[in-house]
Amino acid sequence: MRIGAHVSTAGGLEKGIERAQAMGAETIQIFGSPPQSWRRKAHSLGEAEAFREQAAAADIWPVFIHGVYLVNLATSNPENLIKSEDALIADMVLNSAIGAKGVIFHIGSHRGAGYEAVFGQIVDSVRRVLAETPEDSWLILENSAGMGDSVGRRFSELGEIMKEVASPRLKVCFDTQHAFSAGYDVATADGLAATVDELDREVGLAHLVAIHANDSKCPLSGGVDRHENIGEGHIGRAGFEVIMAHPAFRDQPFLLEVPGFPKEGKKPEGPDKENVDRLKEIAAAAA
Repeated sequence: MRIGAHVSTAGGLEKGIERAQAMGAETIQIFGSPPQSWRRKAHSLGEAEAFREQAAAADIWPVFIHGVYLVNLATSNPENLIKSEDALIADMVLNSAIGAKGVIFHIGSHRGAGYEAVFGQIVDSVRRVLAETPEDSWLILENSAGMGDSVGRRFSELGEIMKEVASPRLKVCFDTQHAFSAGYDVATADGLAATVDELDREVGLAHLVAIHANDSKCPLSGGVDRHENIGEGHIGRAGFEVIMAHPAFRDQPFLLEVPGFPKEGKKPEGPDKENVDRLKEIAAAAA
């Protein structure tokens, strides 16, 4: 089990490695481009190769890219669908260049149209992204919290997409906060056992490649995507002790996407050393 976090690459890709080392991260996730914009940030081949070498030297692996938040493969807007596909393709190309494992992304929202109405479109889009990107890069579906008619709240939706696409390059990331918000009680031993059983039945644990480790500001089944620092939310430290002790997760990379703690009167800036240290303590006790 490797413990890490989403880190900023503001100032250049290499800054992500520096920030990861400062917080003691062993694995990282980055954005390949500003997450709230369709505009791509250009990365040279030299910058990508330098990042690959720095990550290897720092023993930081695996590396993942998170897709931009604007991606929506369930949209009814044809222009935005093409933009979504193109953004994922660009991230997958960058993913290969920097030696990362894959691109984790939110499938999107059907805006009330219903999952069945957008299923075929999602499958076609995923197939296009896989067809036009390097073979060494995974495309990774993330479960959703269920907010705003988002696709992937139930594991069955992820499983149906994976079965229809039928590609060994299509994988899954499990977000603890999203699952909890969607009604999966990952904070208790019995609830987690039932969650893992359903995940295995609908998706297959062999396709699980990453864990987004986030506590929840939202109560169980609250349906809202709101992350909290480890031990400070409704999942709680005891919940993460249950999660990190489960055999299904022991060999997975854990990536924090939490708000972080304020430092010297400054606003929190995202995952930090305190959250990484908390997860490492819990992992060590569960070993």
